[in-house]
Amino acid sequence: MVETAGGGPGDGTAEVLDRPLPDGVRRRVVQIVSDGFGSLTMAELPAQLRQYARFTPSRRAKFAGNAMAAALETDALFRQRIGEKLREAQPELTGALDSGSPPPAADPLDVAAAAYVLRPAGWVKLVTAAGEEAQRADAERADDESRAELERLRAELAQARDDTRAETERLRSELESAKKDAESLHRKLRAALSDVKRGEAALRKAQGEMDAVRAEAQAQVSATESESRRLKARLGEAEAALEATRRAAREGRSVEDMRVRLLLDTLLDAAQGLRRELALPPVSVRPAETVDAVEPGRMTPKDIAARALSENDPAILDQLLALPQAHLVVDGYNVTKTGYPQMPLEKQRLRLLGQLSALAAQTGAEVTCVFDGAELAAPVLLAPPRGVRVLFSKPGVTADELIRQLVRAEPPGRPVIVASTDREVADGVAKAGARPVASAVLLKRLS
Repeated sequence: MVETAGGGPGDGTAEVLDRPLPDGVRRRVVQIVSDGFGSLTMAELPAQLRQYARFTPSRRAKFAGNAMAAALETDALFRQRIGEKLREAQPELTGALDSGSPPPAADPLDVAAAAYVLRPAGWVKLVTAAGEEAQRADAERADDESRAELERLRAELAQARDDTRAETERLRSELESAKKDAESLHRKLRAALSDVKRGEAALRKAQGEMDAVRAEAQAQVSATESESRRLKARLGEAEAALEATRRAAREGRSVEDMRVRLLLDTLLDAAQGLRRELALPPVSVRPAETVDAVEPGRMTPKDIAARALSENDPAILDQLLALPQAHLVVDGYNVTKTGYPQMPLEKQRLRLLGQLSALAAQTGAEVTCVFDGAELAAPVLLAPPRGVRVLFSKPGVTADELIRQLVRAEPPGRPVIVASTDREVADGVAKAGARPVASAVLLKRLS
């Protein structure tokens, strides 16, 4: 057995390495520790190395090299155990070190690494000598590589010189040929320059004559274009005025014809309704046969409002819609948000339009439902139900203003009923001759 770190003066434990362990020696020391590491039990390992016990020797040398080198330096017992494993693995080398005569054929790095682990007498000199030998070997190897690189560069330089010489000769011959071509081109150029000068003189003369002709033609063209623009402007104004006159005549005639025809139908239906309501017999006497005659009055929305029905009675809406040519205008969102505000807008619209379609079929009245278009992010894809006209206000126009436009478009005398709780809408349509009805009344009638 080898003595421990506290051995006698014959061992080398008292020696101290006064410089860092050479890299080559350190790598061999880490490899020796990694090889002997796996045969030790967990209790024989220092605490800081137990986490690497299950690593393979290559992974141990890679990831635990610093920790193993530090443990080998500071833990004498661990170093002694690694030395025992090294003696078992390399008995000849370790025996030679113990006898003080390292084998001359051995690798100096292996001898230094074994001496660093075993710490025989004179191990510091062995480690130092191995480091110096490794440095000399590295220097010799670098010197050999430098010589080889120098030889290669000399060969490349010689080749480059040869290539440069050949290229120079080629360029010199090309230069001579180019000089001859240049002299020939100079002669041709001088001849061409004299021809160009004669041509330029003739061109300047022709250019002067052409400029005079062009200036005269340009003046005539400018005068013609000015007159043409003036005539085109007058023609455009005349065509625009004629088109505006025609459009105004068509629109005025069509709107007025529609209003007169609608008013005439309203009067005819009102007359027929009065005849049925009053049960008038056919005329059997002549006007001259009587002096005193009673002309029957015409029923109006105000006459119906004067009856004994309450303003909140749905029956009043039935009486208004029974008038000839009655037109019901509905403030859509005002009605839906009064009756069922918790529903989404799309379902509000569908529910109201379905109920208005049934009402139009029952009464035969014209029904128009107006929605505010300001709340729409995109155009509504909606198929209007039978008997109901559906309108959305344009951007910048409210539903209230659209309702007032619809009322103003009707001819005086036609019964127009507007369903809305908005006081401003009700007052505005009342001034225009329409009959306002609260949204709650319409909802009661629809339900």
